[in-house]
Amino acid sequence: MLILINYLGTNKYTMKNKIGNLYLLPSSLGNQDTNKILPDYNIQIMNQLDEFIVENARTARRFLKSAGYTYSLDTIKFHILDKHTNISEYSSFLNSLLEGKNIGLLSEAGTPCIADPGSDIVKIAHEKNIKIIPLIGPSSIILSLMASGFNGQNFAFHGYLPIENNARSKKIKELEKTLFREDQTQIFIETPYRNMKLLNSILENCSNKTNLCIASDITLDSEFIISKSIYNWKKNIPEINKKPTIFLLYK
Repeated sequence: MLILINYLGTNKYTMKNKIGNLYLLPSSLGNQDTNKILPDYNIQIMNQLDEFIVENARTARRFLKSAGYTYSLDTIKFHILDKHTNISEYSSFLNSLLEGKNIGLLSEAGTPCIADPGSDIVKIAHEKNIKIIPLIGPSSIILSLMASGFNGQNFAFHGYLPIENNARSKKIKELEKTLFREDQTQIFIETPYRNMKLLNSILENCSNKTNLCIASDITLDSEFIISKSIYNWKKNIPEINKKPTIFLLYK
């Protein structure tokens, strides 16, 4: 009898302290109709949440509104995760999950944790045995690779290349050597207002026979995805200043 009472007590305690789910919520890559890029299921999940981890509350509100979010935007609780957030705060963002509430990690643009903040939050969630549920949405990195015609079996994403000219040139040459040696597509990005500096550096430092894919404004009406040799790019350099762009190198 004592064992049964203890069992029931334990079961009640477990139910009361059920852990919530952390949903990884993709967003749009720009100002476009979310119906074209997000499944209805994503919207259903968003409309069950009123607590989010975001990089910027203003743009998060704008996206939720455009996606048809039904809660009052004034009642949402946002945890801000940006370059100013102290890492000591990260764990506290998950407190509601430990109390049984579901919350969302919302990307600023595209897919969470891929060239986007959030991986440290997800790591902590794993340590706390919180269930992480990634939802389907646009990733500019994957979409550009799909459309490039380059090797999708073996590729590497390098994030941002060095800003300083000599260091950037050295890195580009290293990536070019790697793509030929490893038969590996090399993928990287730049802050949009520095796109032209990076593009000019690629054209200056890569062999004419190396192929470059420039993928700008992915999923937008102004989308531009073209692959051709460095030699041919030099004949007609595109204007991609201030346009979100993915660069891919391959042989």
